[in-house]
Amino acid sequence: MSIFEVRQQTNGAVLWTGSACDAASALDAMAREAGYTDFQALPEDIRAAHPVARPIP
Repeated sequence: MSIFEVRQQTNGAVLWTGSACDAASALDAMAREAGYTDFQALPEDIRAAHPVARPIP
């Protein structure tokens, strides 16, 4: 597992930081921590902001 940071692509705001296997898992983990079942369950306006998960070296 690696440490990932999820940022909102539109303004650079950090939405989540934590461990995950890959970028897709990091997006799902961010959504679960916010109370949703997975990334696809997030409201459209949040997904429209294009959150991006990147590993932190």
